[in-house]
Formats: sequence, C-alpha cells, structure tokens
Amino acid sequence: MNTMLTTAGRGIRTFLRDDEGAQVVEYALIIAVVSIILVVALRNLTGTSFASFVSRVSNCLTGASCS
Repeated sequence: MNTMLTTAGRGIRTFLRDDEGAQVVEYALIIAVVSIILVVALRNLTGTSFASFVSRVSNCLTGASCS
C-alpha cells in the first residue's frame, strides 16, 4: 500500500511540474494577435468597411471574382 501511495504521489508531482500546456497557450495567443493585426492592416489597405472586407475575402475563397 505504501509503494502505491509513493508512486501516486510521484505521478502527481510530475503532473504539477509539467508546463507543456502553457507553451501551447502562448503560441495560440501569439497567433491570435498576429491574425488580428493582419486583418486590421489589410482592411486599412483596402479602404473599405470591415463587413465588405470580410465579404470580399469570402468571395475570393469561394472562387468568385476577387476584384
């Protein structure tokens, strides 16, 4: 019984020290910020409202005219 508790305690300590999930969250936040910056920059370059920008992107992705 003592060895089982020791093994369980060691497993819990290892789980609590694991920080790989934090790296995934950090990468996701970086990707989100870069995506937002790109959308804002592209919208300003096209000189249109956000709704028409999204509509234009949607048309281009579905194969309609991209002009």
